[in-house]
Amino acid sequence: MLSLHTNIAALNTKSNLTGTQTALSTSMTRLGTGFRINSAMDDAAGLQIATRLDAQSRGMQVAMKNAQNGISMLQTAEGALNEVSNILQRMKDLSTEGANATSTKADKSAMQSEFAELGKELTNIMKNTSFGGEKLLQGGKLTEEMKFQIGASADESMTVNMKDGMTALNNALGSVSKTFFKDDAAGTAYAAAVKTATDAMPALVTATDTAKAAYDAAPTDATKKTAYETALKAQQDGQAALDKAAKGDEIGKTDTINTIQAALDSVGSVRSSLGANANRLDHVNNNLANVNNNTLAAKGRIMDTDYANESASMTSKQMLMQAGTSMLKQSGSMSSLAMSLLQ
Repeated sequence: MLSLHTNIAALNTKSNLTGTQTALSTSMTRLGTGFRINSAMDDAAGLQIATRLDAQSRGMQVAMKNAQNGISMLQTAEGALNEVSNILQRMKDLSTEGANATSTKADKSAMQSEFAELGKELTNIMKNTSFGGEKLLQGGKLTEEMKFQIGASADESMTVNMKDGMTALNNALGSVSKTFFKDDAAGTAYAAAVKTATDAMPALVTATDTAKAAYDAAPTDATKKTAYETALKAQQDGQAALDKAAKGDEIGKTDTINTIQAALDSVGSVRSSLGANANRLDHVNNNLANVNNNTLAAKGRIMDTDYANESASMTSKQMLMQAGTSMLKQSGSMSSLAMSLLQ
């Protein structure tokens, strides 16, 4: 139909040209940003899926960092306990050597001096080993239940409970600190005991001699006999105390060896647990890396622009734009044809 008021060809061409322009704009935006979805209008369902995948991926990336930090913390503790083990081994060597009959007092004094310094460093390591400003070994992280967040969801966590092992270890090391080879205070205590027992002996001997003389003078006097026996018993007890104090360096050698061995066993148990949990976290990290890669690939297939397809689409839309523009121009001649009928 030829009409002056309504140019159907122009209207149709304009509508198609508008659609082509919108599609061309979308293609150019996708090629410019690299994303197939730049707004929810591009793919509402795809955007929802991609957002969920992005949240999962970002959560896994943080979880990977958590696992790596956890490994570092456990390795820090394990390294400190390795040095504790080395110190205990040396202390055990000294205890074994000190228990031998060939060791002189001078030898034992030198051994005690080294033992005391080793004990100080043992205490220093246990009290001051820390990670990120938090203590680990004595009254620290390892003495309480630890929770590692190893996934994007709240349910993906790993609990490490080493409280019992650390309690046993700290108790064992506390027993080591109470052995003869402790520190300078131990040697001072033994020396003080010897001095006390030695100073007490003259009075005890004098009292015994006096009581004996009185008893010898009156052997039938039951009271003087009892006094003598009491004084003699006190002297004997004093001599026994002196002998024990004087031989203090001989007391507890076997116990020291056994105590240190028990501490070594506790250290080995805790180190084994640390290694096992660190290995588990390493596997967690590897698995997270694999899952994260596949998640990112899935997200990319939804969000990323396929440049080959989109470039071809843009070229097609550009050609349609050119053709549509040309036809819109030509459609204006339809009114001229209507007017020609009136001539």
